[in-house]
Amino acid sequence: MLSKSFIEQQKQALLQKNEEIESQLKDIVNKDRQSTEYDAMFPDFGDKEEDNAAEVAAYESNLSLEEDLKFSLDRVKYALDAIEKGTYGTCDRCGGAINEERLKAFPQASTCMKCKNGHNGNA
Repeated sequence: MLSKSFIEQQKQALLQKNEEIESQLKDIVNKDRQSTEYDAMFPDFGDKEEDNAAEVAAYESNLSLEEDLKFSLDRVKYALDAIEKGTYGTCDRCGGAINEERLKAFPQASTCMKCKNGHNGNA
């Protein structure tokens, strides 16, 4: 069982990670204040043909990065929600405990190493 102090440390780490990801997203997306939807920015480098090619390449990169960041943000928010529900550190697949060392390395982990690696008889 995880100690209250460990869970609080993890919560602070997750809140920091949440802030960092949202900051990174702000650099590459437009976000409607009324919505939770993100829209990757299309850069404007100029009107020359090579500028247009660079704009498309940058936009494609932003789209890929946006998806990765949104996925990471969802995982962080899921972990923060688990802390609030009192289920943080419990494997989503087998219901067993997630090793504290795994949580230190990857605070948003939702599965134990056995389940992550597919070695659980239930997985």
